[in-house]
Amino acid sequence: MLKAKSRNMSRRKRHRRVRVKISGTTERPRLNVFRSSKHIYAQVIDDQNGKTLIAASSLDPELRSELPTGSNREAARKVGELLAKRALDQGIKSVVFDRGGYLYHGRVKEMADAAREGGLIF
Repeated sequence: MLKAKSRNMSRRKRHRRVRVKISGTTERPRLNVFRSSKHIYAQVIDDQNGKTLIAASSLDPELRSELPTGSNREAARKVGELLAKRALDQGIKSVVFDRGGYLYHGRVKEMADAAREGGLIF
């Protein structure tokens, strides 16, 4: 009998397929997005050195108090703004966008748009 594929397994398969082509460098790190049912997370990663340079999420103390929930577009926008601010503070202006196997729609798009408006180039 065949097992039914879960939604997350399909997403992971898409993400692996995309990650073959996308890699973050020291000059242009990778902006990765992960969204769960309750929160959204974003990281700027240097794949050459295997280091996470910057991270932001809807769980950050700066955002936690002002957000009623971490799973909507408003929260994604705030995370994108915070990530862009932190990246520019560290001198990172240009990144490669990795949508994590998700559709570029809704919370993922909102977070990316906010990061662009905050000054990141991708």
